[in-house]
Amino acid sequence: MSDAAADDPAVGRLRALLRIPTVSRIDGSEDRAAFARFRSTLRELFPRVFSGLEVETVADDLGVLLRWPGRSPGDAAVLMAHYDVVPADEPGWSHPPFAAELTPDGDDLRLWGRGAIDDKNAVAGVLEAVDALLGEGFVPEHDVWLTFGGDEEVMGHAAAAAAAALRERGVRARLVLDEGGAIVQGQFPGITEPTAAIGLSEKGVAAVRLSVHQAGGHSAHPPSDGRTAVTRLAAAVTALTRPSRTVLPPVLPAMFAALAPHARGIVGFAYRHPRLMRPLLLRAMRTGSDETAAMIRTTRTVTQLRGAAAANVLPESASAIVNLRVAIGERLDDAVDDIRRLVGPDVEVEVLTGGDPAPISPASGPGWEALVAALASSHPGVLPAPYGMLGATDGRHFTGIGPVYRFFPFELSNAELGGLHAIDESIRVSSYLRGLRFYEELLRRL
Repeated sequence: MSDAAADDPAVGRLRALLRIPTVSRIDGSEDRAAFARFRSTLRELFPRVFSGLEVETVADDLGVLLRWPGRSPGDAAVLMAHYDVVPADEPGWSHPPFAAELTPDGDDLRLWGRGAIDDKNAVAGVLEAVDALLGEGFVPEHDVWLTFGGDEEVMGHAAAAAAAALRERGVRARLVLDEGGAIVQGQFPGITEPTAAIGLSEKGVAAVRLSVHQAGGHSAHPPSDGRTAVTRLAAAVTALTRPSRTVLPPVLPAMFAALAPHARGIVGFAYRHPRLMRPLLLRAMRTGSDETAAMIRTTRTVTQLRGAAAANVLPESASAIVNLRVAIGERLDDAVDDIRRLVGPDVEVEVLTGGDPAPISPASGPGWEALVAALASSHPGVLPAPYGMLGATDGRHFTGIGPVYRFFPFELSNAELGGLHAIDESIRVSSYLRGLRFYEELLRRL
């Protein structure tokens, strides 16, 4: 299997894309030539797609938008992904992050590189499926739009521009599919079957700055009470480690209904009777994986700190950035009020960017049914499970165009999920190739 997979042209095309360092950076210091090279490489690797579909760019060419005309009028479909990646500056990579190396992994192969699961695999996967269907002479029943953004990791202006373009043209979609949950195992309490976690919504996301100001000076004679801007900020940061209240987000009833027939004993009973068994469900999710625990609360994570400009200076200000993820069913304003209450009146709290959770898409209707049918064909025996997406996606910009689902069809282990935005991002080749079939099956049903 390994030799054949290593020579598979689809694997070679993904490797070519992984080698291009399309790194987004908050400070805007991206290598724009790499982004342009990625877009031109897409055209070189998939000439049939780029000659057979209508192609345009948005957001100063950062976003690519393609229309595959259908046979008849009707609600379209939108398949989307992003080709930018987070930095790979951390030491300790087992394989260089932009070398796209292949190594043996039992009877399989493993492909290493930044973007292997977030999210160039989906960019390539969608294009492989479209290319294969074009080769068959297939024409979709209704229009299919493909959109690939180059700045999802820094707030997704390209996706927003693509969504605006579709709204201006009056496009309505039965389905918008973006990155999100994967095919996982052991992530849901009481469930042993492999499960396709399909996001119906996503948490709100915000960047919140905490600031403390006071007189500075020389570090050789600090205040006698030890209260500097840094120590006061540290107290505020510590206060935010207190977990927020647990909730059962309104997206969970659909998840419980899907899981209930497959869970035995008290957990299965709880899934069937979520209101009655609310305390048990909350406890099971709170004590489960980090992912399930995060589903039921707003999370506050301090990710950046800033103090004095020199080691021997008492800073006149100290600040921290809090990455805030607002639970589905709650509001950003309320989450910020909670931060203010915890840190106290002497700490300035400022929302830099942010928004509320996304609307909840239905676990029913033609878009959902197409997803489930495609999954049954490409991954027989995998249980589709609606859930609430923890991270932010470009899909949030497409609210109002149609129901947005957040899922990519790749089987990922816990270790592979741990590579998201971390060192040693990688994917098994068999998982990638199987995912291509899902995209083909989905396109046949749209």
